[in-house]
Amino acid sequence: MKHKFPIVFLLILIISAPLSLLAQESLSIKNNITVAENEVQDNVFSFGGHIIIKGKIRESVVSVGGSITIEGEVGETVLAIGSDIHLKSSSLIRGDLVNIGGLLNKQSGTTILGDTIYFKTPQDVFIKGLFSTSRFFSFLFFFKLVTSVIWFILAVLLALILPRQISYASDQIKESFGPIIGIGFLSLVIFVALCLCSALLSLLIIGIPILLSLILIAVVFKVFGNVVLFLFVGKGLSKALGSQRPSLLLSIFLGFILITVLTTIPVFGVVLSFFLTVLAWGVTIRTKFGTTENWFQKT
Repeated sequence: MKHKFPIVFLLILIISAPLSLLAQESLSIKNNITVAENEVQDNVFSFGGHIIIKGKIRESVVSVGGSITIEGEVGETVLAIGSDIHLKSSSLIRGDLVNIGGLLNKQSGTTILGDTIYFKTPQDVFIKGLFSTSRFFSFLFFFKLVTSVIWFILAVLLALILPRQISYASDQIKESFGPIIGIGFLSLVIFVALCLCSALLSLLIIGIPILLSLILIAVVFKVFGNVVLFLFVGKGLSKALGSQRPSLLLSIFLGFILITVLTTIPVFGVVLSFFLTVLAWGVTIRTKFGTTENWFQKT
């Protein structure tokens, strides 16, 4: 029983760290969202619904599989995945607009102060490309596409919920790259050792809950760490392309695309994935989910 307590305590600490920050952020997540003319919100997110903005959004608008109609003002990024965007003549977007796989309709008078990134994928081209290859490769392509979309949705949600923590953790990669790599590698070694021990203990039943707890911890670390890496890589890519102050969601999008492409390269992709996993674990643990510069520093 004494051996269980540290694992249980660590699990509670790991899960409560990001969740305790959720209450500090303002985010509206609904199916259909309407922001009235004199209404102001921070962020809005809709999955399969319709978003109508007549008032003001201080930060970002995100839609997956729905539609966005803007008549008012958006302070930062408008991001649509498989969604149609309709911009009225009175609409003002102070940041970037990103549309993947949807329609983009703009009336004259629309103002977009940032960049516009638009990927329109015709349905007939996708279907022909999907069935022109073997079933095996079609399945791999479809599986990669689905998992990538899920990862990106998780990244966007986490960026909207914990923008300051993710930005802070991303900045720490450059400041403390060496220690982060060391902590990440050591933590992975310890994690593998604990998994092997719990797998052996699973023969006695007692190891099953410990193993499940370790898997949950690994998932939490990977999700948060990967989003931080998307932002870190995307910021560097944006600045290399000439953008001095790239938005949070645009940087995450660019980082996600680049990392996804690079990790699909045979052999190199496997090595890169391992290195990124070490980096993700290290930055998550050292910064305590983006809340401190060094979790292990004595105060």
